[in-house]
Amino acid sequence: MTEKTQRVDDDLAPGVPAGAPGTGRSDALDPEAGLATAEYAIATIAAVGFAGLLILVLQSDAVRGMLESIISSALSV
Repeated sequence: MTEKTQRVDDDLAPGVPAGAPGTGRSDALDPEAGLATAEYAIATIAAVGFAGLLILVLQSDAVRGMLESIISSALSV
């Protein structure tokens, strides 16, 4: 596509993304479109799993005892 033809296409459908269905534009959609969303979803799932594991560890009696001793020694100073 020449530069002049590209400008004409932009004038015919301003604001319409390149490669949108029904526009007749030959520009292909970005093959990496949506990857950032997938990465955020994976990171969110990992964070939720880590939070669940952290809750389990913090609810154990050994960790609870250590935290109580740390807090009581900090408050007694």
